Amino acid sequence: MFDVGFSELLLVGLVALLVLGPERLPVAARMAGLWIGRLKRSFNSLKSEVERELGADEIRRQLHNENILELEREMHKSLQPQARAEAPASATAAATPEPTPTSDKQP
Repeated sequence: MFDVGFSELLLVGLVALLVLGPERLPVAARMAGLWIGRLKRSFNSLKSEVERELGADEIRRQLHNENILELEREMHKSLQPQARAEAPASATAAATPEPTPTSDKQP
């Protein structure tokens, strides 16, 4: 993440020693370590919560898609008997010719 080498850490430590002094440097380093640990834990818990939410959204999306597919199957099943029932009726209607209109006038 950060490209910090040994020389940069040594320089930061030397500046901290000069600014804080040898009496307060160990206390400041301990406090900095505690704060960094807290930040890491907070970041990791936030990260896991976001991943859990994304996983829950994905599961919800899959369940929704499965529900849609099930409704589509049910619709096809309910339409198939109607189509079968209408098919013979239309076949018999096509087999019998319709009467042609005749005029009442005779020549």
